[in-house]
Order: sequence, then C-alpha cells, then structure tokens
Amino acid sequence: MNNVEIIYEDGDIVVVNKPSGMIVHSAPGHTEGSLADYLAETRKSMYECGSRERPGVVHRLDIDTSGVMVFAKTPRAYRVLREEFESHTAIRKTYLAILHGSPKTKTGRIENTIGRKPWDSKRMAVDVPDGKRAVSEWTVLAKKSGISLVEFVIETGRTHQIRVHAAYLGCPIVGDELYGDELKDRRLRVKPKRTLLHAVEISFSHPINRGIVTFSAPPPGDIIYSV
Repeated sequence: MNNVEIIYEDGDIVVVNKPSGMIVHSAPGHTEGSLADYLAETRKSMYECGSRERPGVVHRLDIDTSGVMVFAKTPRAYRVLREEFESHTAIRKTYLAILHGSPKTKTGRIENTIGRKPWDSKRMAVDVPDGKRAVSEWTVLAKKSGISLVEFVIETGRTHQIRVHAAYLGCPIVGDELYGDELKDRRLRVKPKRTLLHAVEISFSHPINRGIVTFSAPPPGDIIYSV
C-alpha cells in the first residue's frame, strides 16, 4: 500500500489521499486491506479511537471514490472530529464528478432527504421514510461530448449523497454501477473503470487548536482527462 499519499500529519490527525479501490475500514466481505488498518499499523494510538474495525475513522468515502480524508490519531481528536462531522459544523467538503449530460443550470442547490430504499438496503434514494436532510450545491466546470465536469460542495454527508443527487438531477456519475447508466458508460470512448468521483478538498476545525484547516488532493487522470 505504498501508493497512499500522506498529505499532512501531526500528533492528533493524519490527512491522506485515498486511492480508488481501497476500502476505508473493515466490513463484512472486506476484512483485509483497509486504509484505516494500514495507517494504524504504524500509528498504534489510532486503535484507541473508535472501534477495532474502524480505528480513527471520523468520515468515509466509498471504495471507488478517491481523494482527501482525515483520520484521528488520539481519543480527544476522535471525539471532537466525530462531533464536528456528525453536526456538519465548520465542515466544507468539495468533490469533482464526471456526469453523463449536464445539469440544466450552471450552478444550483439540492435540498431534500436521503435514506435507504425499503426494498433494497444497498441503495439510497431521495424522499424515503426516515430519510435525513441532504444538501448539495453544484457548479458545472466543463462540458464535452455529452459529459460534464461538475464540482459538488456538500453541506451534509449522507451515504452516497452526491451519487444520489446526481442521478436525481438526471445526470448520473459516469461509471456508477448503482445509480448510473450502464448503456451510456459502454458508449464512451474509454469505458470507466470506477465511479468517477473525487474528494478534492476538505476544510474543518482542527480538533485541538480549533483553527480552520484546509487540505486538498489533486484529481487523478481519469477525472482530469475525461473532459
């Protein structure tokens, strides 16, 4: 796993550029090779932060999604960051996505609820019973040959939020096997090998000194060269 880039580290947090294809923490069917376990191997204090299966984990990215993530290294940092991410205070997360088509307006905002589909626990949907508030803002950055590069800034962090909201806009993310368009994927000049979504920047309040810190991870080639 020497392809995990450490963006920043101090005594309380470690910020990394997560590669696509790597799971964040152990889960049923994925008990080895997690990013959290890789980091905790040389940062044993992370095993005091949360559960053994999720050491230091305060937020998540889907296995296909690449980009910037922060992990806690101390119990105090873990408690503060968990509260911060759960309450969405002082958190700003920015993503880049390649979409089929383009939203009708260059910029916009979606605010609705997202929850699990009652008949399919693997999929999320808008406006389902017991759904939680989900807010995403988008900006179209570029268009080319039926696809677009779109920036999403999310105020909340619901499971699959950007993927669900992109599909809700009628512009699913290229390569998304759950919410996407397989036929359109096959018609592309280069067939996508993953969901083309990248966490490009994150800002939050440092858990100890409380100052706002911002970290970024440059988008990989499959994002850059798509449009």
